Amino acid sequence: MRAYVFTDSALARQAGRFVWLDLDVERKENASFRSRYPIVALPTYFVVDPRDERVLLRWVGGATVAQLNGLLDGAYGEFTRALRPPTGPQDADDLVASAERASGAGEAAVAADLYEQALAAASPEWPRYGRVVESLLLVYALEGESEACARLAAVELPRLAGSPSALNVSVTGLDCALALPDTVSERRHWVDQLEAGTRAALEDTASGASADDRSSALAVLMSARAAVGDSAGAARAARAWADFLDLAAARARTPEERTVFDSHRLSAYLELGEPERAIPMLEQSERDFPTDYNPPARLAVAYREMGQFEDAMQASGRALQYAYGPRRLRVLETQASIQEKMGDRAGARATLEEAVAYAGALPEGQRSDARTQALKRRLESLR
Repeated sequence: MRAYVFTDSALARQAGRFVWLDLDVERKENASFRSRYPIVALPTYFVVDPRDERVLLRWVGGATVAQLNGLLDGAYGEFTRALRPPTGPQDADDLVASAERASGAGEAAVAADLYEQALAAASPEWPRYGRVVESLLLVYALEGESEACARLAAVELPRLAGSPSALNVSVTGLDCALALPDTVSERRHWVDQLEAGTRAALEDTASGASADDRSSALAVLMSARAAVGDSAGAARAARAWADFLDLAAARARTPEERTVFDSHRLSAYLELGEPERAIPMLEQSERDFPTDYNPPARLAVAYREMGQFEDAMQASGRALQYAYGPRRLRVLETQASIQEKMGDRAGARATLEEAVAYAGALPEGQRSDARTQALKRRLESLR
């Protein structure tokens, strides 16, 4: 988003409406913000009402320029509507405003109910319909309501086919369907329908979907082939994913734009069993951004999978120089896995002990009891 969307001149018309703030919520000094405004995944975007600091809009994940303009227009509309006294019973827009406030406050069940009411109250030509379906799917997905998520996507996708929302709806729904156990009778039907919908949305060149969204869709398609036992299809999908990412990175105009794809490229190469392909790009990213922990942290993973454990440990050490907040735990976990593969169980225990202590010392808003308990269980397995 920072490299491709927020730099677009089409957003200039929003400049006078909003005070813009970019926060790294994994830094200690921003932990109180994370406590007040629950964040379940990154990136998350909020529009906050300056009168009472309540959330007018919360959006998780990426967006195209057109989608972001639409989201901001909607949030500004909610703000101006709130300045006027109510004139009658709540309509779909009022219900969405209430749902956004509930979502921003972390009240997922309340938000889901209000989004559902908004969709039921909406007219067929309501311009916000697709975006509200996306928001409701996200609530279901983040709350682990995979069956409700998959069912909603399957029902709504035919209506939204060809719209800017089609790709997000099909991908989110497919991801939810894949998470369901085989005992859910409709699972295979939903997987087939939403996989076909995802492929159709990817072929729609007029949708304006971002490269990030297309990459995520290709990754889910690979998972879908693997989930139905089609190993050859999964391999083809992984190859298509890697090829797409390589082309997108080659078209990047700046190092920042190119590194946007580093994480997905590494994942695609790992799926193909070709981690060595990641080394040149990550080495270049580390040269371009020498104080960013991400390139050496990813190099540590690539070298680990190549069996080059000394190189992996060195890369992990460089990453730890710059990693902070909850993200430091990921680097420590990777380092412990490298030490395990080296046969250094004592070193792995020491690293996990450091991770447990660090996790417990994180401030409220960044501290996760579930994450700490998972680290403790992993540590116990090495004793």
